[in-house]
Amino acid sequence: MALKFESNQAAFDLEADLNFFAEVFHNPKLLLLGLPFSLTLLTILMAHELGHYLTCVYYRIDASPPYFLPAPSLTGTFGAFIRLRSPIYSMRQLFDVGVAGPLAGFVFILPALSIGVAYSRVIPGLAEQGDIVFGTPPLLSLFEHFLFPGVPPSDISLHPIARAAWVGMFATALNLLPIGQLDGGHILYSFFSRWFKYLSRTFAFLLLPMGYFWKGWIVWAIFFLFTGWKRPAIYDSQTMDRPRLILGLLAAIIFLVCFSIQPIREGLAAR
Repeated sequence: MALKFESNQAAFDLEADLNFFAEVFHNPKLLLLGLPFSLTLLTILMAHELGHYLTCVYYRIDASPPYFLPAPSLTGTFGAFIRLRSPIYSMRQLFDVGVAGPLAGFVFILPALSIGVAYSRVIPGLAEQGDIVFGTPPLLSLFEHFLFPGVPPSDISLHPIARAAWVGMFATALNLLPIGQLDGGHILYSFFSRWFKYLSRTFAFLLLPMGYFWKGWIVWAIFFLFTGWKRPAIYDSQTMDRPRLILGLLAAIIFLVCFSIQPIREGLAAR
């Protein structure tokens, strides 16, 4: 990705990517070019999971340290996670654990996005030339409008650091979907435990028509429709206080500015 950015090439071109992997066998040092992207993304994912983990430590909830899932995907990872080894008995604790991850990750997304977009370039039509074109969530659009006023997103070649921030935004938005065991599901259950099953199922169904814009939403919808309303019940008479209500609204805003209804689509090279 970094090599193609420096060469003013599209970020994802299957033929060029395969050629690059062939070159890596002869010159492994080329892998170092991926450090700006990989280190930025790992930092964002680590911050997200440490937000969960440290909150668990604060409440003395038994949880594992963060685990990373490397994968041969567009981003090189399936994300990261922590494993809860003990149940959560308090709604407020559940909310705090759920909201801490997205908030912590977002704190690192903002500087990564600002630095990455600042180092990006204007190359007319470049984004459309590859096999894959990434969508522009509202937060990225805001940064691009501020740093490149009047320039359409398709003419901006994003720096690898900005690409990593994009992946961080996508992961944050996905985690904040108000469904099941996702962070957004924890937040939803904390406020609306009585209607959680129906609300969670409704949000999962809403992903199906969004499959018109990106087929990946259909895959997620099917997965969540089987798992999206199942969770251990918490019997707690405490209600959410005002600070947690504000944090819940902040989490909703973060979801909206990071969400893209069409996060990935085909470029001209794939048509």
